[in-house]
Amino acid sequence: MRFSRQELLLVLITMIWGGTFLAVHHALAYTGPLFFVGLRFLIAAVLLTLLTFRTLGRPTRTELGAGALIGAAIGAGYAMQTTGLQTIPSSTSAFITALYVPLVPLLQWLFLRRPPSLMACVGVALAFGGLLLIANPEGTAFAFGAGEYWTLASAVAIALEILLISASSHRVDARRVTVVQLLVASGLSFLAMWPAREQVPAFSWTLAVTVLVLGAASALIQFGMNWAQKTVSPTRATVIYTGEPVWAGLIGRVAGERLPLAALFGGLLIVLGVLVSELPLPARLRRLPLRRRHRTEGPGTTSATPPGDPQP
Repeated sequence: MRFSRQELLLVLITMIWGGTFLAVHHALAYTGPLFFVGLRFLIAAVLLTLLTFRTLGRPTRTELGAGALIGAAIGAGYAMQTTGLQTIPSSTSAFITALYVPLVPLLQWLFLRRPPSLMACVGVALAFGGLLLIANPEGTAFAFGAGEYWTLASAVAIALEILLISASSHRVDARRVTVVQLLVASGLSFLAMWPAREQVPAFSWTLAVTVLVLGAASALIQFGMNWAQKTVSPTRATVIYTGEPVWAGLIGRVAGERLPLAALFGGLLIVLGVLVSELPLPARLRRLPLRRRHRTEGPGTTSATPPGDPQP
């Protein structure tokens, strides 16, 4: 398989993305989750603004509105994911977070009344089976704790983010709306510290370096995805993004995390479910209703345009 420059960048982004789980997991020894998320996205917004300052321009009302909604989803998703990382391994967090892909068609069905495709349903079933194995690796009882529930909720928020981006992408400038959403996510995280009674942590060089590196990584990830996906198809991009929990699992294992074999198999099912949910329906199955109809109509009759095919 040949990879374009854009696809190679997405592979690199996926590797960096997978490594951020372990970095966040260790950084939480020095800070609370809300302060960490707020500072991380603030740094990302500043860096992205500096990178695109000459061509950025002023955001429109549409971009401000879309950026605010997307930023709220991002802030909620990452805050809950970071909260979950306080008590679960980084590889487990990455596998559960990957559920946002098969969750998207379910949320489209719920909010937009668009029923999911057959392949999306198969992908959801595979991912749900993998989730059960992660929750019950010993085969005794369902053992989800607070960390897993927070991470599962973050996957729902990230799926909502995907839907919001899809709804507004054709009406906004990607650079401006990305800066807006990063600033909104940062601001909401800082504001949420007060009701959560989270304190500003004492200064630590380890925390400072980690937040700076992850802020730069967030800026690279967001900017790189916006640039690369202008020419990379959504299906191809999703297949590449599927490597994110795999990289997170490998990096976590090198760092000493040891998930049970059943949990690893559950993670594999989730990755497989993500892939299957983005695949088109096989050609044989797409033609099956047409064949059955020809049999019922019998010889000497003709049918109209096949279901799902456009009119000439």
